[in-house]
Amino acid sequence: MSGYQLTRDNEVSGKIKLQRWMTRNSIISYVFALPFMTLFTIFVALPVIVSIALSFTSFDVVSMPRFIGIENYARLFLRDRIFLQSIATTFVLASVVGIGGYILSYLMAWMINELTPKLRMLITLVFYAPSISGNVYLIWIVLFSSDEYGYINGFLMRYGFINQPIQWLQNPEYMMGIVIVVALWVSFGVNFLTFIAGLQGVERTYYEAGAIDGLKNRWQELWFITLPLMRPQLIFGAVISISASFGIGAITTALCGFPSTDYAVHTMMNHLDDYGGIRFEMGYASAIATLLFIMMISVNFLVRKAIKNIGN
Repeated sequence: MSGYQLTRDNEVSGKIKLQRWMTRNSIISYVFALPFMTLFTIFVALPVIVSIALSFTSFDVVSMPRFIGIENYARLFLRDRIFLQSIATTFVLASVVGIGGYILSYLMAWMINELTPKLRMLITLVFYAPSISGNVYLIWIVLFSSDEYGYINGFLMRYGFINQPIQWLQNPEYMMGIVIVVALWVSFGVNFLTFIAGLQGVERTYYEAGAIDGLKNRWQELWFITLPLMRPQLIFGAVISISASFGIGAITTALCGFPSTDYAVHTMMNHLDDYGGIRFEMGYASAIATLLFIMMISVNFLVRKAIKNIGN
């Protein structure tokens, strides 16, 4: 009986030591995470909470906020025609640039991953460069300049396709297409680099095992092996792509001015900048920001759910 009791005491002592060790490691982990969590709370979480609260007030920055309930939201959907137009524009850009840019980034990364290391490094730099270049829109402004000195107008006039310059960045007929092209060009950056890194991390042994199990072509390898093993990179890329596509505003302002002709490429972010940065109607701007935040979170949830079903 004494031997059994001794064994029992040793087990209890071992469990206590293990719990103390785990507690000490947990405390150390929390200490290391504390600076990030503090900054995240102050500069990300707290502003979101404050913005949601301000969306139910009338606030002009000078006077104290005055609670007005859902009046800002009613005004957005019932009396603000430009806001409704900006929602449609934002969803068009998010669908084409967000989804299209995401798919194109992956397909390009998948093809470039098959190249030799030196050539792959060079092409990766070429695709990534636009996302880190300063004044990246200047080349497009010169290219689509509305006078005869613009490259496209000059080319078309030289060879007799047109008789007078086309107002590329002022004509609503052309503005949306140009913004989409430029946004797609810029969107390759981080997603493309993330997918290249993810593809490099997939070991060749998985493909050999897949061939033994009956996979017959590259598309089956992509669906059943590559994509499931890249879920973390795919989810990260989706979050970045969704955030960037719903936040398009700087591109339209740089190319087409603010506001754009007939509000043809006026996005929710442009509307937010208008009321928050120019008119200082911060309660109204907060309502726009809150709706934009809800849209981004909802789409992000749906995309993450779809990515988890890949390969099943």
